[in-house]
Amino acid sequence: MRFANFQTVQKGLAILVGAFVFYTAATGPFEGLIQRALFLMLVTALGFALYPLGAGKSWRPVGMAIDLALCAATLAAGGYIIVNYDEIMTSLPWATTLDKALTVGLVMAVLELGRRTVGLIFPVLVLAGIAYALFGDLLPGALRHRGFDAAFVTETIFLGDLGIWGMLTGVAATVIAAFVLFGALLLHSGGGQAFMDLAMRLGGRQPGGAAKIATIASGLFGMISGSAVANVATTGNFTIPMMIRLGYPRPFAAAVEAVASTGGQIAPPIMGAAAFVMAEILGVPYTTIILGAIVPAVLFYASVFVTVHYVAVKRGLAVVPSEELPAWNTILAPRRVAPILCALGGLGIGIWMGRSIATAAFYGVVGLLIAFVATEWNRLSPRQMIGKIIDGLEDAGKGLVIIGVLLAGAQILVSMINLTGIGVTLSSLIVSLAGDSVPLVALIVGLVCLIMGMGLPTTAAYVLVAAVLAPAMTAVGVDPLAAHLFVFYFATISVITPPVCVAVFVGSGIANTNWLPAAGQAVRLGAVTYLVPFLLVLYPGMLLQGGPLAIAEAILGGIALVMAVPALLVGVSLTGTRALDIAILLVVIGLALWPNPVTPVLALALFFGATKFGKQGKGALA
Repeated sequence: MRFANFQTVQKGLAILVGAFVFYTAATGPFEGLIQRALFLMLVTALGFALYPLGAGKSWRPVGMAIDLALCAATLAAGGYIIVNYDEIMTSLPWATTLDKALTVGLVMAVLELGRRTVGLIFPVLVLAGIAYALFGDLLPGALRHRGFDAAFVTETIFLGDLGIWGMLTGVAATVIAAFVLFGALLLHSGGGQAFMDLAMRLGGRQPGGAAKIATIASGLFGMISGSAVANVATTGNFTIPMMIRLGYPRPFAAAVEAVASTGGQIAPPIMGAAAFVMAEILGVPYTTIILGAIVPAVLFYASVFVTVHYVAVKRGLAVVPSEELPAWNTILAPRRVAPILCALGGLGIGIWMGRSIATAAFYGVVGLLIAFVATEWNRLSPRQMIGKIIDGLEDAGKGLVIIGVLLAGAQILVSMINLTGIGVTLSSLIVSLAGDSVPLVALIVGLVCLIMGMGLPTTAAYVLVAAVLAPAMTAVGVDPLAAHLFVFYFATISVITPPVCVAVFVGSGIANTNWLPAAGQAVRLGAVTYLVPFLLVLYPGMLLQGGPLAIAEAILGGIALVMAVPALLVGVSLTGTRALDIAILLVVIGLALWPNPVTPVLALALFFGATKFGKQGKGALA
């Protein structure tokens, strides 16, 4: 197949996926298994077109044969589910030889696409889960289970809604798909440039202006993006060269972009697509997840801003020249802001009317398209406007390949975890090891989350740790929402945590610098994020629960951490005596982490009191 024709196939399949999402968001999804089967058939077909095996190699014909075989297996498996939907849902079918063959082909296709898109770690984990279900009866001790044969595992994975056609695939095929489409069309209608211009205007003339631009822009992009790594690659190509040009150290520039992009994954409304999955797992409204995540997200970005400011003042980092900043009248031009406002307005109206989240996203898309056509009618021809919309559909389709494949694979793993009970076993082991101590359980779970999340995208990492580790926290009395946000944050920040800090790898590549010093800078910039999850456990008010006093207590404790942790790591001078500064800052951090109505106030009073004393003695950093 010639290259031009192959590109046409890719583009056509991507548009088809985007159109499927648009149609089902507008009219409502098909029956559960049918919607999920159609979605997985489409995204895997597109995946094999986008990530061909052996591309550019002499053995490409062999790779093409493998791709066609795996694609055919997926289409056959999906078609089988659609044709036999009624029988599967109304009876308990026994797995036949054909069922087993279709299951093997489908699982191989999903895991092979997972390997091509995100690497080897994820498919190995899924295969380990399947192997444990089949052979776990041979293991000794607490990890042993009663054992399951191939027929029962096939029935669990394939013939029902507990395995690959389960809740995670359903969320990917409906809510997440609709929001990916929403985000892609928003960016292609000019929203991406509007975000960048706004970030430049707000942060450019402050100390460390280029780094603050990166923080704002990456946060805005990350709020509608499903991948921290993709966010680094998108905004980093603009922000990192700007920082380097203005004299910022290359490792610092890479770290700022990596951390800011990662923060977008914990910020509402999409949270790397995990917000929708979390709502389904917990059985709570989507708005509950969003409200619970607001304060931690604000604290994260405040800490990055404070750290950047401290570093900028200490090192004398340059601001962005005024002539490079866009004018306010350009930023606020109707054609820039109207699509964003109408998109968010449509989304809000849909939620207010009580529609499903996917339908609300469709309302947002409709508002966006109406505003886009109205504001661009005199600038673009109908052909150009249609082209931009098609480009958005294409990007949405491409973005859904990774999300669809990963969540389908994650659903297989979760079904094996639930089948074997390994999640309960590991939770019991953690609780027995920690002796029912909430802080110790949280510490152990946090460390394990960092390890388990390494190398995995946000949503897949969350699903894995939520299934295995969140129960350990709820077992010792932690609020379920706090427990899930806790494991989610630690799994997410694994992308900036050495040694497998993939967001830092991408940023370092753009900055043309060694990843190791960049990783050190990233840990320093994101240090507060390692502590914010503990605030979720210690302060109910972090979730905007418990009343005004509890919320104020949590926010004050968070502010104390945001001020003290960066000051400690950057080496800010409060009093003019380094040893005394360290002692004061450690006390402030300790008070902030001690849940009590008085301690957060004492922490802030101590910090600002020491700062004022230092200024009078000419010892503080201005």
